[in-house]
Amino acid sequence: MFAIRPATLADVPTIETVMRESVQSFGRDVYTPTQIASALRYICRPDEQLIVDGTYFVAVDGDAIIGCGGWSKRRKVYSGSAASSSENELLDPASEPARIRSMFVRPAFGRRGIGRAILKHSEERAAAEGFRRLQLVAMRSAGNLYESCGYAALAEAPVVLEDGVVLECTLMEKGLALSS
Repeated sequence: MFAIRPATLADVPTIETVMRESVQSFGRDVYTPTQIASALRYICRPDEQLIVDGTYFVAVDGDAIIGCGGWSKRRKVYSGSAASSSENELLDPASEPARIRSMFVRPAFGRRGIGRAILKHSEERAAAEGFRRLQLVAMRSAGNLYESCGYAALAEAPVVLEDGVVLECTLMEKGLALSS
């Protein structure tokens, strides 16, 4: 059994480990070794702004972090080292979608509903703050999870990492039901 709690800055080293393990394991079926190595270098870095914003969560089994993920009310669409100042601007919940961000699960805990639970938790929190749509950039290793949770592919969204390596990804979106 696992629980979901808000991530803290003290969790950052463990979150990075979860990200790295997830990309190395789940990525090998859909990405080349070069793509995985680049993703490990440029994507597997926790975005501390999400933690400070209170929109990033960890799944814990006892004291062990076994998954992580969250949502953002900011423009940035994926984790990584490259950033511009405009990516920190707040989104308008009335007209723009919130972003689902940085969803990863330790491989030993895969296929147990952890990612789905973090995603649902994130959707509920975004809806509570007035967002009616969510978008995400899905790595190929996670697209099936998002489709099964009601996300629809909008377009191919290749991510060009700082070293020029391209990760094939998909831009996906989901509408949220209005709270009553």
